[in-house]
Amino acid sequence: MPEYLEVAGRAIFSFLVLFTLARVLGKKQISHLTFFDYVVGIVIGDMASQVAIDTSMKIVNGLIGLVVYTLLSIILAYGAIKSFKFRDLVESSPSILVKDGKIMEKGLFKHKMTYDDLMNGLREKGAFMIDEVEMAILETNGQISVMMKPEYQPLTPKNIGLRVEDDHAPSLIIIDGTLLEKRLKSLGYTKDWLLSEVKKKGAETFEDIFLAQINSNGNVYVDLYKDNENKQ
Repeated sequence: MPEYLEVAGRAIFSFLVLFTLARVLGKKQISHLTFFDYVVGIVIGDMASQVAIDTSMKIVNGLIGLVVYTLLSIILAYGAIKSFKFRDLVESSPSILVKDGKIMEKGLFKHKMTYDDLMNGLREKGAFMIDEVEMAILETNGQISVMMKPEYQPLTPKNIGLRVEDDHAPSLIIIDGTLLEKRLKSLGYTKDWLLSEVKKKGAETFEDIFLAQINSNGNVYVDLYKDNENKQ
């Protein structure tokens, strides 16, 4: 077999194995990855690339390495769920960097953070004055969570005694010309009502609509296919 065909075949196999293992490990946003998750992801990705391009490596050996790393990650994750002490050992625990407007120097030193690192993290959260911060915590994923002192927190309707109506996030009800009838029904609207609403927006049928949303007040947003054509 030509070497390029072997590499192509190994790459496809490596891709499928990596995809399967990623699904087994589960979903976690990049911003929520701990340092350990990050390192394990790099190692598994490197192993997969070696399996794909290193023809001197037996595929079985590469597969064993990938599976072992994945199983160890699952075991550690399960242990972290079941035991607080084990979770603290594997993922560490959040650390207080600012408390009652005062910097906790020991926390900065422990995590090898400079004053500039702290201020950058606070500014990203909209806090520019340290004395306005009630508490700043370094999370296990490296992000800084900030709670402002009560007098510097934004007002909400509840703070000033206002009652507001219940609201829900806007719901997609038409995608690529297809009506999501079950979702529309669960929101308490009929197909005929929706058709009358979208006609007000310039559509003749649901098939004319690229995307449609409805909010908690019953207002319908419509994006027509012909709008996209006009933009081109």
